[in-house]
Amino acid sequence: MIEFQNVSKTYENGTKALRGIDLDIAKGEFVFIVGSSGAGKSTFLKLIMREEKPSSGEIIVNGRKLSTVKRRDIPYLRRTMGIVFQDFRLIDKMSVYDNVAFAMRVTGASSRDVRKRVPYILGLVGLQSKARCHPSELSGGEQQRVGLARALVNNPSMIIADEPTGNVDPALSFEIVDLLSEINRRGTTVLMVTHEHTLVKRFPRRVIEIKDGLVVGDSGRPEVQNED
Repeated sequence: MIEFQNVSKTYENGTKALRGIDLDIAKGEFVFIVGSSGAGKSTFLKLIMREEKPSSGEIIVNGRKLSTVKRRDIPYLRRTMGIVFQDFRLIDKMSVYDNVAFAMRVTGASSRDVRKRVPYILGLVGLQSKARCHPSELSGGEQQRVGLARALVNNPSMIIADEPTGNVDPALSFEIVDLLSEINRRGTTVLMVTHEHTLVKRFPRRVIEIKDGLVVGDSGRPEVQNED
């Protein structure tokens, strides 16, 4: 599903964010991406989402080389991905229902499909009773579940979660990962960036560790050795 072939990324200011990354993530995997601030985790995600281009190397997503994707086709590429952000990014003037429905409407979904799909997804994340509430009326954990519902509503092949538990209480962090695990059990690939080692220990999943732009640990590839 995702393949990095000797991928490096150096920004214009000279920062070497990634250096010679080689890895494969298969369809249906749940992968934690860990590493300290500045290690290269965010760049890793941006390259997958085609927000950035690699300085060298090739990235393949769903069998497609990202180097060949035209600018006009990037929105269609991203529709195969559900993105969950640390800071929720909800529209406060919209209800929970409309925040989730909006993600469908921008893709041109019919009103009938929206009416059918949105309640189902809200039920999946346990927010049926909050459909008419606004984000300001919800707890942090509930807001993140709205973000997760919005990411899921277009039935993406993968979920990319960038520190999705960063703004919720520790107990709610487990709840969010439980939801992501359930989504993964239904066949969706999940990539989750986190700095919370308690989550990584609690949920036995593949763990990729990035340090100074290098993959220094990969529980899916035991041969990877630490590099300084």
